[in-house]
Amino acid sequence: MTVLIAFLANILVAIAKTVAAAITASASMVAEAAHSWADAGNEVFLILAERRGAKPKDERHPFGYGRNAFVYSLIAAFGIFTAGAIVSIMHGIQQLGKDEPVEQPIVAYIVLAIAFVLEGASFTQAFLRSRSIAHERGSSTWDFVLDTSDTTLRAVFFEDAAALIGILIAAGSILLHQVTGQAVWDAVGSILIGVLLAIVALMLIRRNVAFLVGSSLPPAVRARAGRALLQLEDVSRVTYLHLEFVGPHRLFLVAEVDLAGDDREHDVARRLRDIERRIKEHENIETAVLSLSVEDEPSLTFE
Repeated sequence: MTVLIAFLANILVAIAKTVAAAITASASMVAEAAHSWADAGNEVFLILAERRGAKPKDERHPFGYGRNAFVYSLIAAFGIFTAGAIVSIMHGIQQLGKDEPVEQPIVAYIVLAIAFVLEGASFTQAFLRSRSIAHERGSSTWDFVLDTSDTTLRAVFFEDAAALIGILIAAGSILLHQVTGQAVWDAVGSILIGVLLAIVALMLIRRNVAFLVGSSLPPAVRARAGRALLQLEDVSRVTYLHLEFVGPHRLFLVAEVDLAGDDREHDVARRLRDIERRIKEHENIETAVLSLSVEDEPSLTFE
């Protein structure tokens, strides 16, 4: 739902900014139009990320299709960089040597104000959702958005935040152009918008690559999983624990455990499978694999 809201907002804003850019001949408005069209195109990839990543696992994909979400989000982040950042920076550089007035700046201000409201509504939706989940997990909103495996939520959050900042930059650049009569301010605004988009795109690319190659979980999440294992009736200690994201909110768990009692081999195997089954009932566990600990292996602590 968050992605659909962002998509509809970006389409409406992109159309309005394109019309305003044609009327005003403002470099900053051209950059903002490119920004919004890039965001709108990226939302398509984010919608695909949610749908493809939600497909259930099968024989060919025992860990499910969750990593599709990271792949499509990575493509969307490259879209921001190429269609948004590079276009805005190049257009701004091309306009540095020109001295054209901004035609009918009131049109630009009206469009930017409407865009700010629409982008603000989308950002508020993403922010409130992020803050709510972060509060449940005892984390700050900022830390949650940076660390979450929900790559589409993070993309919408930062894209909308960048959109709001970009609108303020564009409005300020056009105003400075009006007041000083120097077109360089408008060109600088376009470059600054491009730099802003490049920073956001590179951050999103970095986070998606980290999840694709195997990102370590926050210590608090690992500790919570370890404590949950120790709370199982049959588990007396844990000597190894590996957790890896295989999709948004989906984990692959591997652990070595010491079982209570001294059962025969086939009884122990059955107990291990039963524990694995119980673990996989958790909504965030895609697959769980358990093996037995060796006596001299040190126990892990989870504080």
